[in-house]
Amino acid sequence: MNTSNVDPAELVKFSELAHRWWDVNSEFRPLHQINPLRLEWISHLAPLHNKQVLDVGCGGGILADAMARAGAQVTGIDLATKSLKVAQLHALETQTPNIHYQEISAEALAAQSPAQFDVVTCMEMLEHVPDPASVVQACARLVKPGGWVFFSTLNRNPKSFLFAILGAEYVLNLLPKGTHEYAKFIRPSELAAYCRTAGLALQATKGLQYNPLTRRYWLDENTSVNYMIATQRTA
Repeated sequence: MNTSNVDPAELVKFSELAHRWWDVNSEFRPLHQINPLRLEWISHLAPLHNKQVLDVGCGGGILADAMARAGAQVTGIDLATKSLKVAQLHALETQTPNIHYQEISAEALAAQSPAQFDVVTCMEMLEHVPDPASVVQACARLVKPGGWVFFSTLNRNPKSFLFAILGAEYVLNLLPKGTHEYAKFIRPSELAAYCRTAGLALQATKGLQYNPLTRRYWLDENTSVNYMIATQRTA
């Protein structure tokens, strides 16, 4: 198992919360709320039915499970053992079809099984690893030529610090304090450069917004805080 591109503190952080992944009123409530928005955007660009799909940094399996229920053959990978066990247990309990989980890094899986997937997703994970460009490169190797790779992360600017850290973690308590480290946020231009270097062509971007009064999330074109990008492998 290649664990060179991992922050041990990040694994501990998410492992301590692992038992709460599927509690919709827990620290993971925002992930449950935005999951339908992400799933719809992904499946609109890359229909999932009968496709081989990989979810990198799958955590407790919220997105992976939803993609499997949308008809995909899903593999979820993560290096947080407890989170993976929660994902596996949830799949068993709810009889989620066509899904399996594996404790392996994206880089190690890319070395074993290059060009095996029609769609690769890597959501809210790049800002938690020491070398995000390495993960992007691995995702590009894992997808088939012409296949889709989706990323989501946080922009790095004063507004994102205000909203994603001070607001979400300290004022609104949407996320546990210390969930994010501002220095690890990634500007869209930086992520686009990682993708180009890896042979991924940028096809679409979306921003994710939140209204704390109505507790409603929605997608639009504003990528100043949370954002997603869709890419395709060019060769």
